[in-house]
Amino acid sequence: MGTFLGHFVPGLSLALLGLWHLFNTIRSYCLKDPESFSAKFWFPFPKLKHLELVLILFFSFFAIILLTIDFPDFNFSSFKPDNLEHASMFLHLITFACFALFCELTLCSDLFSSIIGILSASVFAQELFLLHFHSTDHLGLEGHYHFLLQLIAFVSFSSALASASFPKSFSAALVLSVSVMFQGCWFLNMGFMLWVPGYVPTGCVSNTAAADNKTSVVHSSAVACESPGAEVRAKALANLQFSWILSAILITTCALCLKFSCKVMLPKNRSSSEYERLCRQGSDRSPVLTVEVSASSDQT
Repeated sequence: MGTFLGHFVPGLSLALLGLWHLFNTIRSYCLKDPESFSAKFWFPFPKLKHLELVLILFFSFFAIILLTIDFPDFNFSSFKPDNLEHASMFLHLITFACFALFCELTLCSDLFSSIIGILSASVFAQELFLLHFHSTDHLGLEGHYHFLLQLIAFVSFSSALASASFPKSFSAALVLSVSVMFQGCWFLNMGFMLWVPGYVPTGCVSNTAAADNKTSVVHSSAVACESPGAEVRAKALANLQFSWILSAILITTCALCLKFSCKVMLPKNRSSSEYERLCRQGSDRSPVLTVEVSASSDQT
């Protein structure tokens, strides 16, 4: 995954998956009874119900094949440890998707919903485990980006475990969706900032650009900075990007909450105002009826 496409494709997939979960989590909480809310670890599509699970299976199998054949070098003689580490993460995804699909087809999803949640948490646990030891090989700016990625993976693992333990918790389900979307956006950001020479911070040079230009900067990471001051500025920029991306995702979350809350509250306000209007009309008519009744009794 040490290429631009190796970060862009998984990042885009995770970002779209997180947005899909965020949308459905908020919608199911707002449009349904909040007391009957239950966390879901996958959501059906309108016409193709199991499309999400099928796409996860296809993407994971495809990624394992590419890592096994060492794409694009196609080196079958030896297996690189880094490729096996990344393939192990996709193996946990396959286990989760296969079990969730089997439970859905056998109509026992509600019975094993907690196990599905635990398998979902194991995906992030495996990711966090491999990122922690895999990131020890990344130094400087690339190591800082991987450290921030570990923070997001830890939040995803914790929220997935909380959702499996407390399925009625809307907060845990919401944090899980936000963290998955955050992971995808951060992968995309890493792909551009570390592997596209035009986006590399000032004072630093990418490994690709150094190889193309045959510069004298020697480094094993994707990006190396020419001075300690340049590295400090580049890490500060990464921290700002981390904050800005999270802010954008939280703004999107608030916008979705307001959108679905309006769909729920406006009909309630209209019905309550209609009920009050009918009550006022009834109270206005009651004295007239009393006067008519009293007048008829006097005539008799």
